Amino acid sequence: MSDTILTEHFDGWMQITLNRPDRLNAFNDEMHVALSAALAEAEKPEVRALLLTGAGRGFCAGQDLEGRDPRKMSGPPDLGHTLSTLYNPLVQRLRSLAKPVVCAVNGVAAGAGANIVFSCDIVIAATTAKFVQSFAKVGLIPDAGGTYHLTQILGPLRAKAWAMTATPITSQTAQDWGLVWQCCEADALMEAA
Repeated sequence: MSDTILTEHFDGWMQITLNRPDRLNAFNDEMHVALSAALAEAEKPEVRALLLTGAGRGFCAGQDLEGRDPRKMSGPPDLGHTLSTLYNPLVQRLRSLAKPVVCAVNGVAAGAGANIVFSCDIVIAATTAKFVQSFAKVGLIPDAGGTYHLTQILGPLRAKAWAMTATPITSQTAQDWGLVWQCCEADALMEAA
């Protein structure tokens, strides 16, 4: 398995850590493949719960746009293909796991990274964490389940305003809005999760 994803097994539960801290755990194709393999492990019956977190100072900055730079490609990137083959199956897989999925948000969760958080069952965030629907800054709409989860959790008006303004929110605001179950100090995050 690639070192872009770390897995640890405990008594009855498993931890998956997104591990590209130098890129704020932004997804590239290698990381998607490794995460899919890790989720196959998590689907085994002896794993009764899953904890998802990020390495370093960020949870996940979404898609690593360096790998989708049209100036470095022979043609424009096929974002629809990326969504249909990578992000949508990931979100659907997390949502369909027949066990609790706990997310420990240790830092920034932006774009698809934030929306992956919102597909988990229980979200605990460090008080230093921030959430950003950054899609508007690159001319997109929320993907990775964002348009569904945000309207379900926040209601359509707040979801639209947040998506259209790309305003970062604190973990406390996320808790107040119902996006996060609990906030705690960064040094207590993993124990709480």
